[in-house]
Amino acid sequence: MSTPRTYKVVLAAGGTGGHVFPAIAIADALRDTGKPVDLHFIGTKDKMEFVAVPRAGYEIHDIWISGFHRNFTLKNLLFPFKLLRSLIQTRRILKKIKPDLVVACGGYVAGPVGYVANKLKIPVVLQEQNSLPGVTNRLLASKAELIFTAFEQADDFFPKKKTRLLGNPTRKALLQKVGNEAYTAFGFSPNKPTLLVLGGSLGARAINETVRDNLDLLHNEMGLQILWQCGTRFYDSLIKEVPIKNFENLRLVSFLDNMPFAYGISDLVISRAGASSCAELLVTGKPSILVPSPYVAGDHQTYNAKAMVENGAAIMLRDHELSSLFISTVKDVIFDNEQLERMSALAFSLAKPEAAKEVAYQILHLIDSKSN
Repeated sequence: MSTPRTYKVVLAAGGTGGHVFPAIAIADALRDTGKPVDLHFIGTKDKMEFVAVPRAGYEIHDIWISGFHRNFTLKNLLFPFKLLRSLIQTRRILKKIKPDLVVACGGYVAGPVGYVANKLKIPVVLQEQNSLPGVTNRLLASKAELIFTAFEQADDFFPKKKTRLLGNPTRKALLQKVGNEAYTAFGFSPNKPTLLVLGGSLGARAINETVRDNLDLLHNEMGLQILWQCGTRFYDSLIKEVPIKNFENLRLVSFLDNMPFAYGISDLVISRAGASSCAELLVTGKPSILVPSPYVAGDHQTYNAKAMVENGAAIMLRDHELSSLFISTVKDVIFDNEQLERMSALAFSLAKPEAAKEVAYQILHLIDSKSN
């Protein structure tokens, strides 16, 4: 009886949770196939992947790379040196691992990894989270074997014969139903409406300032329970500015480790419109008010939000609308059970909970086809 082959896969993703968490979801799905898999990540040491990936149980290798700033900055002078070094480091890592395939999940770290893999004749597949594809994936597209997309709008930017619209991979744990233990974990009651505030892994200044300035209305007048993930950049300042002891039903945290519980207790979510956040809102069926970041490349978060708004699963507010429309919008939605149920049903209808499993299946099938 022959020993089953081990599939060696390298995943490149970095910078933000929007790139890292889909990559982890794909790795989990590959592991859950029951096939022998040897999984490695490549990222940058000073970014969140060096916390999230080991926590998920995977090995990660470091390369020295960062993005190129569109506006002039002295940091750009280092970019050519970082790029050259990252190419050398990536070549060394890939030559050592000898992967069957590389999965590029976006972010600047995926650029050198995808490029070197192609030069070494290692098959590359792309996973594009956004409706407006990032520069890295667009550059790698011509050399990729397959391109997995999450929004139909993204397909216009890639070769049709290579593109598969499968949805954004999300963590399997998000699909688990939670009960009263989730409320207990945060010290909340299931009998009061709960507002979940998210700003991405780094946080969102406009959302944070709006919530801070309207805490009395949200907490005291509207009687909401508030779970507020403000991001690592803003926690230290907000914990000094916000009189936490005056708000019994407020939980202010820099980062949420237990997202299944957080989504499970929330009646309404305020969030940036990063691709991973949108995908998680859909698979959990959460009504949301999306506030696209105006600072991202190509305004891609607006495109992500519009795809959900047009289908009735979310409401969109711009940063400049928060001061005038935030409170009225929250009040109109969170106390309207019919609207909450309608938005939830429409979110579920757009969700693709099997995306990670489908991506994993196609990756293994591609590896098998290349080895035959």
